[in-house]
Amino acid sequence: MGRPSRGRATGRPAGGPAAPRVTPAPGPDRVPPRSGPQPPCDLLLRGGTLVDGTGAPRRAADIAVTGGRITVLPPGGRYEAAQVVDATGRIVTPGFIDVHTHSDALAVPRQDGAPDAETEELRLAPLLQGVTTEISGNCGTSLFPALPERLASLAEYLRVTFGLGPVRPAEDFDAFAAGQDPALRRTHIASLVGHGTLRAGVMGFEDRPPTADELGAMCRLLDGALTQGAAGLSTGLIYPPGGYAGTEEIVALAEVAARHGKPYVTHLRDEMSQVESALEEALEIARRSGAPLQVSHHKTAGRHAWGATLRTLPRLERARAEGVDVLCDVYPYTAGSTVLHALLPPWANEGGVGALLARLRLPEVRDRIRTSIAEGVKGWENTVGNGGWDLIAVAAAPTHPAAEGHRIAELASAAGLDPVDYVCDLLLAEGGEVTIISHSMREDDVRRVLTSPLAMIGSDGVPKPGRPHPRWAGSFARVLGHYGRDEGLLTLESAVHKMTGLPARRFSLTGRGTVHDGALADLVVLDPDAVRDTATFDRPLLAPEGIGTVVVAGRIAVRDGRPTEERAGVVVRVR
Repeated sequence: MGRPSRGRATGRPAGGPAAPRVTPAPGPDRVPPRSGPQPPCDLLLRGGTLVDGTGAPRRAADIAVTGGRITVLPPGGRYEAAQVVDATGRIVTPGFIDVHTHSDALAVPRQDGAPDAETEELRLAPLLQGVTTEISGNCGTSLFPALPERLASLAEYLRVTFGLGPVRPAEDFDAFAAGQDPALRRTHIASLVGHGTLRAGVMGFEDRPPTADELGAMCRLLDGALTQGAAGLSTGLIYPPGGYAGTEEIVALAEVAARHGKPYVTHLRDEMSQVESALEEALEIARRSGAPLQVSHHKTAGRHAWGATLRTLPRLERARAEGVDVLCDVYPYTAGSTVLHALLPPWANEGGVGALLARLRLPEVRDRIRTSIAEGVKGWENTVGNGGWDLIAVAAAPTHPAAEGHRIAELASAAGLDPVDYVCDLLLAEGGEVTIISHSMREDDVRRVLTSPLAMIGSDGVPKPGRPHPRWAGSFARVLGHYGRDEGLLTLESAVHKMTGLPARRFSLTGRGTVHDGALADLVVLDPDAVRDTATFDRPLLAPEGIGTVVVAGRIAVRDGRPTEERAGVVVRVR
C-alpha cells in the first residue's frame, strides 16, 4: 500500500475493427530528460511501477499531480511536492472505471429525512477498491428524462428500483447533475439515458407500441440529454416498461445515440435459454442504427444456457470482423442480482408498481403466475423456470430483514406457503421494494467472458441496504487478485486495461483511463501481491485488501486503505 507523508521530497535520478487497444503513452526512452529541481507539485507518487492502462508493459515512473492533472516523470528525480506517497514496491494505475452501476441515487439527498449514515458505507464500497468513476443509468433505468407531466408518476418506479427511499425524477440530464450533492460524491459519476425511464416518462407503463408522436417525444428527450452530456442510451429488455418495446422502437432511439457518437448499451432481452437470439437482436439494432454496441454484464445463465459462451463470444468476434463496433462487460461472479418483481411475467407488471401490487392480491392472478412460470411466455426470460426458487435469495427487504440472505424456497417452506404466494406476500408487504440474488451461472462461462479481449469490467452493483451482492465491494479487487494473480487468467496489465483504458475509450471519458501527461489525476496505488476481495454474500460490504491509496481529482480519497474526508467526485459530462 502507498505510504503518504507530508513535506518536500528530493532524490537523485537513478480487418474489421480489431479488439480495441489504447495507444500506449510514450515510454521512458522518449520522455525528454528533466534535470535539476522541478517546480513544486501538489502531490507526488514516488518510487512506484506504472501500469498505465493502455495494456503496455509496466515501467518505473514517478507521478506528479498539479492542479488535478498528471505529469509522468522519470523515476528517482529531484522533485518537490506538498504531499508525497511512497509507492516503492507498489503498482500505480489509473483510477478504475466501473462501466455498469446502479448508483444513480446514492448521492441524492434523502427526501424522507432518513439518516445518511446508512448509505455512506454503500458510497465507500467502490472507492475502497479503487473505482474513481462510475457509469450509472444502466439496464434501462436512469433518474431522467421525462415530460414534466410524467415526473410524479415516475417516483414510485424509481423508489422500487433504487431502494433508498423516495427519489425525485429529473426532467433532463442537467437536472440530474444538479441533484447530485457534491458533499456526498466520493467518486465521479456519468450516466446513460435509461430507455425504460424515457419510455415511462413519455407514455407511462402501457404494454403497446408508441404512437408516432410519443416516439418523436422520446427521440427529442434523448437527443436533449445526450447533448447535455449523457453518456449513451441503455435498455433493460427484461424489465417493464422497457421490455414492452419492439426492435423498431429501439432502432429509432439508437439512431439518435449514433448521431452523437455514443453507444447503445443493452441488458439483452434474454440472457438464458434465448440468449443467442437476443444477442442477434442487439447486433441488428447496432447494424441498422450505426450505434456502437455494448452488451451489458454478458452472461449465459440458467441451466438451458450453460456453456453458450462457447458460441456467443465467437459471434461477437465475427460481428466485429464484419464492422460492428461491439464490446461487452462482465462481473466476476456466478450470481446475479435484480429486483424481485422482474422475475414475474411481463403481463403482471403492466401499468407500473401500483397496478402490479393490486393484481398480486388476487388468487387467480397468483395461479396465472404459476402457470406462466411452469409453461413460459413467448419472448420472456423466465428466470425461475430456468432455475428454480431454490436459486433465488432475498438481498434487500427493508421491513423483513430476517429474510435477507435466505433462499425463496427455504423461506416459503418455513412459512408453509407455495413460493409464488410467499413472493406475492413479500412484494405486497414491501410495496414492491425487494431485491434478490440469483445463483444462475457457471464458472467456466464467467471465465470465458473475463478473458475475452472484448470484455471490460463492470460491477453491476445494486447498492441498497440489506445484504447486497458482494460485487459492489469486490469486483475489481477480485479480478486483480483471484482471477488475475491467483488463477493466472489475466496479466496485471491486461486486467488494468479492462478496468481503465478500454472503458474510457468506449464511453469517451476524455482525460481518464490512462496515465499520461495532462491526464486527469484519478489514480490507484496497490500491492499486487496482496490485493484481493474479502466481501462475501454474508458480509457483502467488507473492504478489499491491498488497495492502499486512491486519488480522486488530484486529492487523496483513500490513504492506507482507509477513506479520508475528501469528496472530490463530480458529474462527468460526455460531449
